[in-house]
This record gives sequence, C-alpha cells and structure tokens, in this order.
Amino acid sequence: MTDPKDVVLKASEDVEGLPIEGPDFDKVQSLEEVVEKYEQIGFQATHLGKAIKIWRKIEAERAKGKEVRVFLGYTSNIISSGLREIIAWLVKHKKVDVIVTTAGGIEEDFIKVLKPFILGDWHVNDAAMREKGINRIGNIFVPNDRYIEFEKYMLPFYERLLEMQRERGAPLSASEVIYEMGRYMDEKLGPEKESSVIYWAYKNNIPIFCPALTDGSIGDMLYFFKEERGDRELNIDIANDIVRLNNLAVEAKNTAVIVLGGSLPKHAIINANLFREGSDYAIYVTTAVPWDGSLSGAPPSEGVSWGKIRAKADYVEIWADATLVFPILAYMTFFR
Repeated sequence: MTDPKDVVLKASEDVEGLPIEGPDFDKVQSLEEVVEKYEQIGFQATHLGKAIKIWRKIEAERAKGKEVRVFLGYTSNIISSGLREIIAWLVKHKKVDVIVTTAGGIEEDFIKVLKPFILGDWHVNDAAMREKGINRIGNIFVPNDRYIEFEKYMLPFYERLLEMQRERGAPLSASEVIYEMGRYMDEKLGPEKESSVIYWAYKNNIPIFCPALTDGSIGDMLYFFKEERGDRELNIDIANDIVRLNNLAVEAKNTAVIVLGGSLPKHAIINANLFREGSDYAIYVTTAVPWDGSLSGAPPSEGVSWGKIRAKADYVEIWADATLVFPILAYMTFFR
C-alpha cells in the first residue's frame, strides 16, 4: 500500500503556478512596481492583483472596439468618502456605461457640490454631536446645514419635475429624475459641479439607476414637498427602470460587473445580467461575509449558481475596505 505522505509529496512536485513572492525592496523603484507583485503575495493582495488584471483585460477589449458594457454599483458610503472623485473621473472619461446606486449615492454627490463633508474622528460623543447639528458617517462629519442648502435646490427641482410630468402625462422614471438632476446642476451650479458623478453622467448620457431613490434625504424633501402642497400629484416611476436596466444587460454583447459594497446596487446589476445568462466579468469589493447568507456577502461563485455570472467568467472578490483598494485598482488599470 502506498503511504499517503508519499502521494502528497509526489503531487506537490507536480503543482504549477506563480511562486509566493513579495516585492524586492532592493530593486523596486516605485509604488506601482510594488503593486505589480500583489498577485504573488497571497491572501487579499492576490485578489487585488487579479482584479487589476481583469479590469485591464476589460479595457483592452474595449480599446479594440469590442463591446464590454461595464456596470458599476456602489453603496452611498462610497460617495460619502473620497472615492466619489474617482468615480466621477471614471464617468467623465466614459470608463463605465451603467451605474446603480442608493439614494445616498445620489443626494450626497449633489450636496458635496454645495458644501464639502468634513474629516472627523471615529471616537466622539455622538450625543454632543447631535446637539451641535453634526451627523456622522464613520469618521466623516456632515453638518445639518448641508441638508438645509440641499433643500433650497430640491424643492424648486420638484416643481420642475411636476411640470414635466404634467406635460408628458406620465411620471418620470428614477433614472430620468437623476438625469434631469444632472441637467439642473449644469444650469444652476458653478464649476464645482465638475466634481460630481451625476453631472458627468448627464453630460455623457450614462444612465444612473436608483431603485430606492426615496430612501434618504431625497425622500424627505419629497415628503415635505407633497405635504406642503397637500396633494400627491408628483410621482416617480420605478417600473420602467427595471425594463431599461435589464435590457441594457440583455442587449450587450459582453458585460462586466464592478461592485463596491453590496446591498441593492449589487443585486440589481447581477439580476439584470441573469437575463443574458450571466456577466462575462465580475469584480466585487466588500467587507461583508458570506456565512450569514446575505446578498452583500455572496461571492461571485454563488452568482454562478443563479446564472447571474457565467461559469467561465473572469471574476474575483476582494474582501477589503473599498477606500483602501479601489484607488489602487483604478489607478493600476488606467495609469500603469
């Protein structure tokens, strides 16, 4: 009988692949050279290295004129952070084709054009913060006056939407509302608008979907608008958006899914890709775990079981804070 230890040793001699090896600091001359070695470091560094390769492959295919429709999804905290400016750059330069986000991902983008969020601290007296009118998103501070300023723009904007609804005899879809918000920014705001994702999506006709558009300050303002008028005339259509989003996946020759976080944006995108038997590429960046059965923590391979990602797709999941890895991922894709 063969000793099992001999079998393992023999098998190990046949294993092929990249050796585990980090950067040699006696030789590297830039941070980019360090990151180029990530794939061989192991653990999540390897996943980030693989994500860079996948996004570079997507870009190479697009550069050849081949259609790879890129769907980008992100939760509102991504826009709360400085990742907003990176996403705005991607939209400005047409590196993504379709966006799905949450209500906060819309309203906070608009608010930041008016007034910035402030770097704070994780360890504060939140009760005292409440008394001072300062809201906290982790270590990011958002004073109440940001929302007061936002309201000055949103109530007239809702008047505009209501007039458009009356003229066409039907409510606008959520994606149309966001497009009109971009037009509104273009008309009403100064050069600061060029930091905005919504503005560049409007300029480049890149659709932004938000199936839960009222789940935030936008919804609060809509409530005030409706209550002050005493009617329920203004409405927002979400039914037509699901048709539009699904068809953007179905009609594409190839698709790529890039998701920061999880939740509704992640599912809306991969579910749209189900109707074309799965996406061809997928990059997930998340801190959510898979063992509670949540969609936010579900790895790409679970999406394969549903037909939302193709079995032969190039995919990877990075378990990490997106603020740490997404700047590296985007920079190494487009500037290296």
